[in-house]
Amino acid sequence: MNTSRIALVTGANQGLGRAFVDGLAARMHRDDLVLLTGRNHKRVTDAAREVTQLPGTQARVEGRVLDVTDKDAIAAFAEDLQTCHGGVDIVLSNAVARLLPDESQAERADEFIDVSNTATHAILRSFAPVLRPGGRLLVVASTLGTLGHLNPRLHHLFDGASLDQVESAVESWRSAIQAGTAQEAGWPVWLNVPSKVAQVAAVRAVAAERREHDLAVGTLITSVCPGMVDTATSRPWFSDYSQAQSPAQAAEAVLDLVFAEPVDPALYGELVRFGKVLDWHDGTPPVEQDRILTP
Repeated sequence: MNTSRIALVTGANQGLGRAFVDGLAARMHRDDLVLLTGRNHKRVTDAAREVTQLPGTQARVEGRVLDVTDKDAIAAFAEDLQTCHGGVDIVLSNAVARLLPDESQAERADEFIDVSNTATHAILRSFAPVLRPGGRLLVVASTLGTLGHLNPRLHHLFDGASLDQVESAVESWRSAIQAGTAQEAGWPVWLNVPSKVAQVAAVRAVAAERREHDLAVGTLITSVCPGMVDTATSRPWFSDYSQAQSPAQAAEAVLDLVFAEPVDPALYGELVRFGKVLDWHDGTPPVEQDRILTP
């Protein structure tokens, strides 16, 4: 990677995103810049200031307001980095909408899809083209992102799909939820399942188009599963947290992947968990009455 690098993390005010910023700031160099982003100006500013005061921090850290549901804002941010810095070196797409088990999945669908999927599509479209040689673009997903977790009737929507086709499938899912026909069409009630599959499919689509060029210049685009993490977003969904990692612990394996040299071609465009590729076709559809999810 370049000696003076630019890193960007979305959903970085707290939890895993904040841990990514802490780790990047500690591992990168004095001339490097880590951009901590979120929707709330005060939270972003406060978090960035806190990171700069940590004992291990080496890189510069700046807070920037970025609403990932605003596709134009994402595009403008990427264009600004291209104009001012010649691109970006590290992008960690981590934003997620918090959803509680007792909330209506259908009523929260628009917000959840906008933050998890529409934003992922926009980040891939805007930031992949401005990745500098040797760059890293990682989308945080989960083990639920493998195709087998969906009803086989829906596999054709995501298997081998282009980014445009993934985006169309997500909007079709959204429309079915709004119309009350989603379950009839085979979509699970849980938003997290098709959302994660779509995230991984979107990464696979972009990676398929760029693979040869990216590997030639040492660039990595992939999706990652950090495992079970003890955060305010995930804790309500699990009955046993004895094996959960702290955000800092979970960030380590992801950051190891970010800084690994050279790029392992086997990991490119895949869903990676603790350095291992998860089979895209693995998994089984969830039992709807079981409310406990898998990390």
